[in-house]
Amino acid sequence: MAELSKRQTEILKAITEEYIESASPVGSGSLVEKYKLSCSPATVRNEMVRLTEQGFLQKPHTSAGRIPTPMGLRYYISNLMKEQDVPVLQEVAIRQRLWQERFEFEKLLHQAALALADVTSQLALALSSEGHLAYAGAVKILEYPEFYDIEVTRTVLNLLDHHDLLQELFAKAVSDADVHILLGEETELENFRPCGVVFSRFDSGKHSGTISVLGPSRMKFDKIVPVVRYFGKLLGEVGKEW
Repeated sequence: MAELSKRQTEILKAITEEYIESASPVGSGSLVEKYKLSCSPATVRNEMVRLTEQGFLQKPHTSAGRIPTPMGLRYYISNLMKEQDVPVLQEVAIRQRLWQERFEFEKLLHQAALALADVTSQLALALSSEGHLAYAGAVKILEYPEFYDIEVTRTVLNLLDHHDLLQELFAKAVSDADVHILLGEETELENFRPCGVVFSRFDSGKHSGTISVLGPSRMKFDKIVPVVRYFGKLLGEVGKEW
């Protein structure tokens, strides 16, 4: 991967955050003022061309603006993003929702999926190592333009009926990180390019599995990653009551 200058990282960060917010290609016009960049619009345009040549940005055919490529998104997540702490009141509310179902594993998974979908506004899935799947928030993905494409939505909904595909998907992450992110083509699923998955594994000793959210590849990872991490940790803790 190419080395980026300080100015290039500043511009890539601004473009990525604007794209996450708007879902639209980003031009140089308002970028300088909105993100207080320390360079002129002309300089931004020149750097956008270089970032495109290096593979961090791409130019959709129908627009003069740019959007981050999967490589650009990965660079942003790994190097530029600052995670947001899960608010204490939200932690308490989540714990209370899950605690009441701590003695019945399947009900706990269902409650975890419901709570995670509510918190993230994404499709949430809780999959046990035995193959039991609970999910919630499938309708939420229809709020994102990425899923206006019926083939993309069909691919996502098909996962809900095929637990083996989900298991294979999660198995692609082989590191020991507490949260994993797979973007678009990294999943090797057809029509999955505009999508992303954030997941964490849990293990209580008696039961284990994966808690995850699925949505557009431009998810607000700074908020979603710590939330998924918290759910994974909490399921491991609550599960010790089984």
